[in-house]
Amino acid sequence: MRERNFEKGNISVAAKKLLNYVGNLKIPAAVALVFAALGAVLTIIGPDYLSQMTNEISAGLYGDVDMEAIGKLGAFLLTIYIASSVFMFIQHYIMATVTLRLSKKLRGDISRKINNVPLKFFGTVSTGDILSRLTNDVVNLQQALSNALPSIISSVAQFIGCLIMMFVTEWHLALSAISVTALGFLVMIVVISHSQKYFVARQRSLGAVNGYVEEMYSGHDVVRISRADEKIKNAFAKLNRELYDANWRSQFLAGIMQPLMGVVGNVGYVVVCVVGSMLIMNGEGNFGDIVAFIMYVRLFTSPLSNIAQGMTNMQTAAAAGERIFSFIEEEEMEDDTDKLGTPETVRGEVEFRNVRFSYPSNPDKIIIKGFSAHVQPGQKVAIVGPTGAGKTTMVNLLMKFFDINSGEILIDGIPISQMKRSAVHDMFSMVLQDTWTFEGTVRENLTYNKDGVSEETLERACRACGIYSFIRSLPNGLDTVLNENTTISAGQKQLLTIARAMVQNSPMLILDEATSSVDTRTELITQRAMDKLTENRTSFVIAHRLSTIRNADLILVLKDGDIIEQGTHETLLEKGGFYADLYRSQFEKVS
Repeated sequence: MRERNFEKGNISVAAKKLLNYVGNLKIPAAVALVFAALGAVLTIIGPDYLSQMTNEISAGLYGDVDMEAIGKLGAFLLTIYIASSVFMFIQHYIMATVTLRLSKKLRGDISRKINNVPLKFFGTVSTGDILSRLTNDVVNLQQALSNALPSIISSVAQFIGCLIMMFVTEWHLALSAISVTALGFLVMIVVISHSQKYFVARQRSLGAVNGYVEEMYSGHDVVRISRADEKIKNAFAKLNRELYDANWRSQFLAGIMQPLMGVVGNVGYVVVCVVGSMLIMNGEGNFGDIVAFIMYVRLFTSPLSNIAQGMTNMQTAAAAGERIFSFIEEEEMEDDTDKLGTPETVRGEVEFRNVRFSYPSNPDKIIIKGFSAHVQPGQKVAIVGPTGAGKTTMVNLLMKFFDINSGEILIDGIPISQMKRSAVHDMFSMVLQDTWTFEGTVRENLTYNKDGVSEETLERACRACGIYSFIRSLPNGLDTVLNENTTISAGQKQLLTIARAMVQNSPMLILDEATSSVDTRTELITQRAMDKLTENRTSFVIAHRLSTIRNADLILVLKDGDIIEQGTHETLLEKGGFYADLYRSQFEKVS
């Protein structure tokens, strides 16, 4: 999958994408940001009234203190601070609601996208990396928008308002304070401009680590048996080191901001006190201005620190957002809503007419070369051939998982190119080599996505596949939850998937080496079940064990992407060709 590198201005690019995406959430978000700005503005009014209170107290040192005036100023100051706190609470509440809805929408769209991208996509990106986008990246984006964005807005409002109030109060002190903070601000800009690449590297490395861990954990048994522990540890250590380096660099640069602005603020206090004292000595200032400016320096440098921290978080959000939107913007499968749906009656006639196909990743390498075959309704068709001959590819084309380069595939005389993908999928039940069960009851696994299945149907399917006794031995029978604590073998899982196909009861059937994980005795039981299942039903059986397809109505022998022989088991043996050699190699001892 493509990864777009960040360049200067990337945060603005991510912001534009986000603004186009949020839709109706823009209005409440804007309201929240206005409240954040108002809360900040009210905060900077405080020092001016504190200055007035200080001047009233100073004036009363040599006479009576006007407690009534001080009380009014104090009450007004308290009202301002309470109002500011209320505004900030409202802002936090709105932004939390908006960002949580946004993250919910993002996760929903990523989930929808997973089901709409073509299969070729999953050959270019790891499962763990997709999961990282769905979890880590969405959370990072949500937290940054919830916390960092309002903080930046309020800090900018506070910074501008504080700047204005400083010049209104005493311009000499204002220039002194600004000159000190300008240097820190410039350093902050330089650090931010050079640190973005490390935040991007951190998110990318995190996705790589998640993908590698998911891949190695799913194949843990193979890793152990192959004694590849040390190799895996070394590979993981390399990825972990890259993640550590990216994290360390990004956090180091982010950590510079706070102490830098702390030093700037402390130097600002000193400068204000020195310059203010000189002004008072020259009769150009008063003690209240110095008190107000000490607060203004804090209010002036604090926004810079908050902006720096907020921009750090926004850099993380920009990196996360780019990964999220690069996935959401991936090319989807062609919209087929205007195409034909599932026919009311499916006879099961299938025809391949001069089908040619190459995988999108390597268009010059033709996998299926002029493939033609005609399958009558109700026939059991076996597809055999050496590894790489195109057996599974042919089935993927029949299921419309990939689009063919040229030629045509027809079901009941209708080209599947004119049919919806969902309509084609509805016609088939499919049992693959890779078994799949999810955490849920046995019943839910058997009736997956099918309603109204009777107990009799379930029992019949389980008996046919030879797992009825096994299911009865489980603590709660069909209502036993299958999870990591449930002991179930690979063969039993495969039998469950075969029973699931029986329960689905689709007009046509595809079996991709469906008995590869069962023992010989269970294979015989399963084979009888398969024979019963395929009665009066068009079925395609990809088989490596040729003993399982002796009774097939039609055997298609594939080699190098084309049919080189076809016929029944007996006729092909009589021909003494490639199939006969393949069959004898499995059942005759080499002398």
